[in-house]
Amino acid sequence: MSRSTKNPYSEGLDKNAANFVPLTPLTFLERSAVVYATRTALVHGRRRQSWLETYTRCRRLASALAQHDIGPGDTVSVMLSNTPEMYEAHFGVPMTGAVLHTLNTRLDAATIAFMLDHAEAKVLITDREFSKTIEPALAQVRHPPVVIDVDDPEYGGDGRLLGGIGYEAALQAGDPDYAWSLPSDEWNAISLNYTSGTTGNPKGVVYHHRGAHLNALGLCLHANVRPGDVYLWTVPMFHCNGWCMPWAMAAAAGTNVCLRKVDGERILTLIKEHCVTHLSGAPIVQTTILSADPALREGVTWPITAMVAGAAPPRATIEGMERLGLSISHLYGLTETYGPAALCAVQDDWAALDVAARSERLGRQGVRTLTEEGLTVMDPATMTIVPADGETIGEVMFRGNTTMKGYLKNPKATDEAFAGGWFHSGDLAVLQPDGYIKVKDRAKDIIISGGENISSLEVEDALHRHPAVLLAAVVAKPDPKWGETPFAFIELKPHAHPTEADIIDHCRQTLAHYKVPRHIVFGPLPKTSTGKIQKYVLREQVKSASAID
Repeated sequence: MSRSTKNPYSEGLDKNAANFVPLTPLTFLERSAVVYATRTALVHGRRRQSWLETYTRCRRLASALAQHDIGPGDTVSVMLSNTPEMYEAHFGVPMTGAVLHTLNTRLDAATIAFMLDHAEAKVLITDREFSKTIEPALAQVRHPPVVIDVDDPEYGGDGRLLGGIGYEAALQAGDPDYAWSLPSDEWNAISLNYTSGTTGNPKGVVYHHRGAHLNALGLCLHANVRPGDVYLWTVPMFHCNGWCMPWAMAAAAGTNVCLRKVDGERILTLIKEHCVTHLSGAPIVQTTILSADPALREGVTWPITAMVAGAAPPRATIEGMERLGLSISHLYGLTETYGPAALCAVQDDWAALDVAARSERLGRQGVRTLTEEGLTVMDPATMTIVPADGETIGEVMFRGNTTMKGYLKNPKATDEAFAGGWFHSGDLAVLQPDGYIKVKDRAKDIIISGGENISSLEVEDALHRHPAVLLAAVVAKPDPKWGETPFAFIELKPHAHPTEADIIDHCRQTLAHYKVPRHIVFGPLPKTSTGKIQKYVLREQVKSASAID
């Protein structure tokens, strides 16, 4: 009997305005402004804004931008810290149909000029604190954007005002009832984030409304963010749009506590002052908190969720955060995956493990989030999944709605990234028998010594277990006999003075001898504005030293 080609569930059941609305995180703000109008949305020093006030200011911003002929397909760049203006830009800019481009506040003028030109920015909203970088950047761009200045009266510093248009004045000229509309297509771009490449020009990663909406809701679920919760902004909003947390907090109608600069004492003060329930960041954020005056930690008696992304937090960090009452949630992702797209989902039986075993479990990158449809480890040459044996190394691959649209004006890089129908992360990992992934290294960071692969992350984990080590980074050093050997850079805790021999002896207790660093340098480590260690800087130092040798 032949199967009918007719499908009764399709005939006459079409998409229409009543049953299909493009997904966008902008509706989260509108809802919170209605349902929780008077609840505090933003805290910045002495400043307080309700959800209704925030919604109104975002509509004013959208109106002001529209007066400068900003609309669909245009780019609005921002050079801002974690302040209310940055939060408002995440809604006000896309309300016009334009794309929000957040600039890394630690970039140099030449790189910023490249990004402004490449993105074809028509408007730049910039805090006066960054005028020493923005002013020379504007002198280099081919088509200077309209500049709107943010002057933070409480924390703004003494930089120059560059544009002649003040942010608050622009908002006052905007319509508080600006009639913004939903995107015509949820696939439309909502934001642009540039990768911090170490060679060549940065690539512009494009997010769409659908992905931002889904990732924000996913984070609410995974981090258990609820109405009334308080989020402290320790992760930069310019980094992957703050992991989509500006939109997530609007969905949850929680309270955003702004923070211009990461400082351990300031963080602990704000945690106690505002009863913070959630914060995020690279492991350096947690290290900064633990390095602050212990007396400031007293009185923190409520549960706090610390979302940690990037490298797995060292065991000492996990122990210290647990003593402080912070529960670590390990997330993993890239700029190309809207920030976190995987998490180390905690199993009930882990609570009974000792801290070493629990740290090992928590240190894995884990499983896909609810809003990412695919995460696995593959052989990139054959595009087959590696055995789940915890030993076979492959490349982490992603697939789903929270994977970027692609790289702006770079079809070659986009095609390479999506080869075989998966996004190639460039991270090397193993697949554990329970399905969790464990990242071993970036492809460029693996050390090959005598034909054996050495994970720099494994060596760094061993170094972090030394009581004197605050931060550690390991890179490859060329070796005439072995090809490469591990070279360690260590930032020590205050008043600690171990010798190179002390560190090497410590490593030999837990690592195979060929994995133990042959060379160690003590001193501050170069970091990005998000707290990640800049290994490419360290590799250049080793390369220069090797050339001299």
